[in-house]
Amino acid sequence: MRAAVFHAAGSPLSIEQVPDPHPAAGEVLIKVARAGICGSDLQVAKLGAAAPGTIFGHEFAGRILEVGAGCGSQWRTGDAVTALPIRVCGHCEACDEGAHALCPSVVFTGTTLAFSGAYAQYVTAPVAMLQRLPSGVGFDEGAMIEPLAVAFHAVGRAELARGASVLVLGAGPIGAGVALFARHAGARHVVVSEYFPSRRERALMLGATAVLDPGAEDVAARFAAITGHAPKVIFECAGKPGMIQQAVELAGLRGRVVVVGLCLQEDRILPLPGFLKELSISFAQCYHERDFAAVIDAIARGEVAPQPMHTATVGFDELPEVFDSLRGASPHCKVLIDPAR
Repeated sequence: MRAAVFHAAGSPLSIEQVPDPHPAAGEVLIKVARAGICGSDLQVAKLGAAAPGTIFGHEFAGRILEVGAGCGSQWRTGDAVTALPIRVCGHCEACDEGAHALCPSVVFTGTTLAFSGAYAQYVTAPVAMLQRLPSGVGFDEGAMIEPLAVAFHAVGRAELARGASVLVLGAGPIGAGVALFARHAGARHVVVSEYFPSRRERALMLGATAVLDPGAEDVAARFAAITGHAPKVIFECAGKPGMIQQAVELAGLRGRVVVVGLCLQEDRILPLPGFLKELSISFAQCYHERDFAAVIDAIARGEVAPQPMHTATVGFDELPEVFDSLRGASPHCKVLIDPAR
C-alpha cells in the first residue's frame, strides 16, 4: 500500500510503498477514506519524537475491508466506521472505569512502529474501539470525530451551566470544536480569541457569539465589554508556553480553567493570581467511547454542523508539502487526506 512515512525531524514525509497491514485477532482492517492531520503529529515530527518509519494518523474514517478472528458478528465488510485510535491493557483502574485513554499502558495508533496510522491506504483498529458511522455522517465528518470528541470531552470537563459565558483561547481544530460544543451545551456567550482572521470567521460559523484579535485588542477588556464580567470558564486550546498563566490572569472570581491544548515543552505559572481568585484548573486529555458516540449522534441528528472546520483535502502527492506548511502559522483548521486522490 502507499503511505506517508516519517523518517527524521526536519525531513519531509516520504510517500512510499509499504507492506499491507493485516488484522490480528480482535481487530479489523479499514480501507481509509479520509484521515486528519493533527497538531500533535506536527509537533512529534518537529521534535523527532517518533521512530524512523512511523506512519502517523490517528484521526480516520473508512470502510471495513477485513474482519479478524474473534470479532463477533456485529461488524461486516463494507461497514462505514471510525474508531478510538487506542490500544489499552483492559485491566487497570482507568480501563475498569471506562477511561481507556487514561490507561498507563495506552498506545495511540500512528505513534509507534507497532501500530501504523492512517496516513495510508489501510489501517487496523481494535474491534472494541470501533464506532459505526450512520447515514448522515460522511467520511469527512467521520475523520473529524476524534478531534471533535476531544472538544466535546473538554466541554464536559467544564461542567458548564446553561447560560454560561466562556472564553476560548485559540481557534485551531480543538478550539473550534470547543466553541461548537460550548454553544451546543447552552453557553450564552462563547467568545473566541484568535490571531488569524480566517479562523475567527470560522469560529463564528461554528457557534461563537463573538471573536477578538489578541494581537490588537485587550482580551480582558473586550470580554467584559461583551459579557459584562470576567470569564467564568476559560478553555486554553493553544497549547503554547505561557497560555495557562494567561488564562489564570484572565479568569474571574472562582472561575474555571480547562487546559485542552497540548504543550510538549516545559511551562511555568505564577500561582498567586489563581490563589487570590480561588480558581479551579483542570486538564482534558482525551475522550471516552461515549464521547465519540455522542458526537456522532449529534452530527447525525443535525444538532451540530462541523463542516466549516474542514478547510482542505489533499492526496499523497500534495501531503509532504502541505504537512510542512502546517508546522508554521497557518490559517487552516482541519486538513484531511484522501488516500485515493
